[in-house]
Amino acid sequence: MNRTTVSLIAAAAALAAVTGFASVNAPDGGDDAAKTAKRLPVERTSLLCPEPSTSDLAETSYTAFTPSSEGAGSGGKAELLPAPKVLTDTAKERTKGLKPFLTQKSPGKPVTGEESGAEAPALVGSADGALAPGWTVQQTTTVSAGSGRGVQGANCVAPDTEFWFPGASTAKGRSDYIHLTNPDDSAAVVDVELYGRDGSIKADVGQSIQIQPHSSVPVLLSTLTGKPYTNITMHVAARSGRVAAAVHSSDDKLGGDWLPASTDPAPSLVLPGIPEDATSVRLVAFAPGSDDADLKVRLASPTGAITPAGHETLHVKSGMTAAVDLGDVTRGEAGSLLLTPTEDAVPVVAGLRVTRGKGDKQETAFIPATSAVGARATVADNRAKGSTLSLVAPGETGRVKVTASAGSEAGEPVSKTYTVKGGTTLAVDPPVPSGLKGSYALTLETESGGPVHAARMLELPENGIPMFTIQTVPDDRGTVAVPKAEQDLEVLQK
Repeated sequence: MNRTTVSLIAAAAALAAVTGFASVNAPDGGDDAAKTAKRLPVERTSLLCPEPSTSDLAETSYTAFTPSSEGAGSGGKAELLPAPKVLTDTAKERTKGLKPFLTQKSPGKPVTGEESGAEAPALVGSADGALAPGWTVQQTTTVSAGSGRGVQGANCVAPDTEFWFPGASTAKGRSDYIHLTNPDDSAAVVDVELYGRDGSIKADVGQSIQIQPHSSVPVLLSTLTGKPYTNITMHVAARSGRVAAAVHSSDDKLGGDWLPASTDPAPSLVLPGIPEDATSVRLVAFAPGSDDADLKVRLASPTGAITPAGHETLHVKSGMTAAVDLGDVTRGEAGSLLLTPTEDAVPVVAGLRVTRGKGDKQETAFIPATSAVGARATVADNRAKGSTLSLVAPGETGRVKVTASAGSEAGEPVSKTYTVKGGTTLAVDPPVPSGLKGSYALTLETESGGPVHAARMLELPENGIPMFTIQTVPDDRGTVAVPKAEQDLEVLQK
């Protein structure tokens, strides 16, 4: 490898440490180079929170939290600014003089804010310095009546150029919106592609959607299709710029919640945190490549991995959405779904719609396929009661340390370590800060063993309805690998 290549790698490493969104590969033959790479805390993080609700009855709480990180230094801040819907001025004028909705000045303790009604805006957030590594924001909305009533929770999303949403719908009685938020100073152009059970759905209106700088655009999916579709996979791809994307789903009878994006397409997927009292579970999967996928379907129960009767495998045709109703698959025990290839390894994306309750007292939430906890992961807005943490080890046994942060108003951190046996799901009441007042965050750290995936369920029942929301807890990407590099002035002579 020539010296020019080495210098370019060093430049890319520096950029990765600043942005927090880049990754750097080791040089070819890079065993030695990989060993010398250091993991350094990111120095800047961006998150975007979608417009929470169009209901006048909506009550929304926000919780922002950054865990303390070794080597992150001091200083910095994190803040959330409102993102306007209608824009007629320049990006500079739009952001000038805006008062932050929420500001966080130090790690280790959550900060909270509240909004009421249908006028709460989307929020554009950034964190730098000691507040950047692992910065997490949760928005939780309760709607007491009407379409989509229930608890609607969302982790605010980092901007990217591509998202997959298996489990969206344009069926009768269902209203799904895709919220697209642009954090940058230049406009973003986005394509929204839809795929049903027979393949691509013509949606010309979804092409070349423009999102102005520092703004958010909601798009009703049913306006993109000529007829209703019960199960859809949606692909959001940015032609230029980057956006955060999240789907808000409301059902006239089954409540509503946010449908998060699936993790990147992969041959094997983990969907953690199906509650023990789930009355109905629907699996939706999609194979974006040119090959069909044949998947083995297993449920990781508290005692081991089992195969759901009648649903041993799932065939997913290339470019087509496959859906299967698994019923009350957990049978009174918390579980997680494991998808693995039966033969050839074909990348897929997947998600679950989970229903609790019966009759007119039903409520739904969504669980996307998610990556492992990794080095560290955080979920905010936990309460003294109503939080359940699900941990699943799809392969080898894993050991995870869980730390409850200080409370937003009062309370001291506490920690507990859990061992999750391979092929099982462990559902626990997470630790609660001593003397808690307000809400708190949970930070998970892998200590040993195989990978562990996690999800948190938050229950806020009301009027006999088991209102709930589920958030997965993937690695927070709070650090980035920076290979060792040396200055080489000879490159200037080339």
